[in-house]
Amino acid sequence: MSSQIAVGNRLVVAPWRAVLARTPGVAWILGLLLLVFAATSRDFLSAGNLLNVGQQSVILLMLALPMTLIIMTEGLDISMGAVLTLAGVMLAWVMVRYGSLPLALAASLATGLAFGIVNGSLVALLKMPSFVVTLGTMGAAQGLALIVTDGQSIVGVGATVESFYSGRLAGVPLPLLLGAGSYLTCHLLLYHTRFGNYVFALGGNPEALKLAGVRADLYLIGVYALGGLMAGLAALLLTARMSSGHPTAAIGMEFDAIAAVAVGGTSFERGKGWLFGTLLGVIAVGVLRNGLNLLSVPSSAQVACIGILVILALFIDGWKERR
Repeated sequence: MSSQIAVGNRLVVAPWRAVLARTPGVAWILGLLLLVFAATSRDFLSAGNLLNVGQQSVILLMLALPMTLIIMTEGLDISMGAVLTLAGVMLAWVMVRYGSLPLALAASLATGLAFGIVNGSLVALLKMPSFVVTLGTMGAAQGLALIVTDGQSIVGVGATVESFYSGRLAGVPLPLLLGAGSYLTCHLLLYHTRFGNYVFALGGNPEALKLAGVRADLYLIGVYALGGLMAGLAALLLTARMSSGHPTAAIGMEFDAIAAVAVGGTSFERGKGWLFGTLLGVIAVGVLRNGLNLLSVPSSAQVACIGILVILALFIDGWKERR
C-alpha cells in the first residue's frame, strides 16, 4: 500500500507508514467516532442529523477559532463561555426593549469586544497570567448576566433574530454560512496578513518582535479582542437558537472550545497552531456530543467523554512523533 506526497515541486510515492505518520490524530478520532455512532444509532447518518451536527457546531467553531490564536500566543481564555452568555443577554435585552436588530447586535459585539480588550490589556500590559485574568472576567461576566436578567430568561426576541438560526440563503442554512465566513476570515488573518505572522511570533519568539521594534503588546491585545468580537457575533446564533437570552446559556462552552483546539493539534507552547485542525476538532466534539445524545448519555458523562477524546488525540500525536 502506498500513496503520493509532495516533496518540493514533485510528487513521490510514499509507503503507507509515511502516509499514516502524516495523518493527524484528530482525523483518526473523527473517523472512529463516525464508525462507532453509525453502527450504534441508525439515525446518526441521516441527512437531517448530520445537518444538525453542522449547525450546532458553528457556535463552538466561532469560539474555537480565536481560541486557537490565543493558545498560539501561549495564553488561554476561559471567560469565552461567560462572555458569550452576557453578549447574548445584552442582545436579547436590547432587542426586546428597542426592537432594533442592528442596535442589539452592536450591543452584543461591544460587550464581547470590551471584555476582549480588558483581557488582552491585563495580559499584555500588566503581564498578568491569562488564566488568572480570564478567570476573573469569567466571574464578572457571569455575575453581570445574572444581574441584567435577574436570573430569568429574556424572551420575546422576535422572529427576525430567530430567523438567523432557522433561515436559509440559496438553500444553505445561515449558521453554516456564518461559520464558513468566520473560518475564512480567521484563515486569511492567520496565514495571509502581518497580524498572523506576529501571532506565530508571539508564541514562538516574542523577543524577536521586540528587537524588530514591533509593539507586540498591541497585537496580543488584538488577539484577545478578536476572541471577544467572535463571542459577541456568536451570541446572535445562540440567542436565535434558544429564542431567548438565558443567563447561563453558554457557561462551560469554553471547555469544549479548548478541547477542540487541543484535539486539532494546536500546541500550548512555541506558537504552533493549525486552524484546519481546529475545524476538525470542532467537528469531532460536535459528532461526539450528538452521538452521545442519540444514545441518551447524560450531559455529565459527555464532559468526561470529551476529556477522554482530548487525551486520546494527544496520545496518538505524541506516539507518532516518537516513531
